[in-house]
This record gives sequence, C-alpha cells and structure tokens, in this order.
Amino acid sequence: MNRESYIFVAGASRGVGREVVKSLRNQQINVKALLRTPDTQPELEGMEVQVVRGDALDIIAVEQAILGPEPISAVISTIGGLPKDGERADYLGNKNLIDAAVKAGVKKFILVSSIGSGESVVALPPQALETLKSVLQEKEKAEQHLINSGLTYTIIRPGGLKSEPATGNGVLTENYRVAGTIHRADVGQLVCDCLFSDLANGKVLSAIDRNMAYGEPNFEVLNFS
Repeated sequence: MNRESYIFVAGASRGVGREVVKSLRNQQINVKALLRTPDTQPELEGMEVQVVRGDALDIIAVEQAILGPEPISAVISTIGGLPKDGERADYLGNKNLIDAAVKAGVKKFILVSSIGSGESVVALPPQALETLKSVLQEKEKAEQHLINSGLTYTIIRPGGLKSEPATGNGVLTENYRVAGTIHRADVGQLVCDCLFSDLANGKVLSAIDRNMAYGEPNFEVLNFS
C-alpha cells in the first residue's frame, strides 16, 4: 500500500469509522473522509483529515469523491444503519462505494459488516436475528457485491459493539460460528492491520474480543499485524 496516497473512509463521523481514522492518523497515513453532515467536520479537519461532503446514497457524489485529484489506494467503508432509519446505506451506499472504487482502480476495499450476515447467521440467537434481520440482509447483499466486484477485498464482521477504550484483545477469525462483543476502538485497529496485510486479502472475518466470545470455545485466531 502506497503511504503517499490516501485511504478513503466512509462512515468517519462516528463509531468504528472514527476509530479507523484515528488509527490511520496515528500512523501518519493520509485520510480522505466522506461526510454526509458537517457536524464532525471541524474535528476531523483538526486531525488533518481531508473531508469531502456527500451522501453515500448519491452515486454522483461518491464518484466525485473517490475519483477526485488525490490518488486513493484503498477504500474502507463502515457505513450502515438501524432498522428505524428508513432508506439505509447498508447495501445501496456500499454498492455505490464499491462501484466507484472499481471505476477508480482502487487497490483494496475493506467492508465492515456484522456478525449475523451471510453464513454467520448461525452465530446469533433468534431474538437478535429477528431484530436485525432487515439490516443483515442488506449487509449480506453488500458483501456479495464486493466479492463479485473483482476488487481485492477484506470483509470484517464485528460482534456487538461497545464505545469504550481499546482492550488490545480484539481478534479476527474465519470461524463464522463465533459471536461475542468487541470495542469499536479495537475494530478500528484490526481494520488497519488488515489494510496493510496481503494475508487478509479475500478473507471474510469475524471480529470479537477474545475475552468476550461465545458460541465456539476453541477457535483459530488469525494475526495480520
């Protein structure tokens, strides 16, 4: 990955996306962030992030952002929504980002999805599945679109997310039966580890805190740092 180019982050205003940006900037990596609203723009610009305004559901805005003058070597998307959000970006927004990344010749795309998507549906209890069903279906469509896009990709499916300081115990596994929780800051670091590791290419990974896992007592952990 060329560190002189930019990493494009969608979903940088909050949550995992914000943690990804912090981790990248701590490593002095250039970041360009897509923001739908101006609320967090001053804070991101204070971190020397280049901010571009636009909605991921607007394909023209997305293409202008990714095909801009700065060379984009990778796209990281953490966008999504809750069932109450109406028209969500989980599929359509990510589809626009993926299609624009293909058009721009981006080298790598990391999609942050969720445990419960795809074959990892078996990891969640029925009540959680019922609550999240519509979101998880959209996320699975986005995952499949990325896999079929021809881009070099990594898909990371975190478990339940907590907004607390990093524990350093975040791990990645290909075992789709594993579930658990993880702090957003740890997901941010795991995403960055995968960004700079060719070993993560083409992988679909579950992300959990090793001390907050359930479902499979003994699972293989993959290390990309």
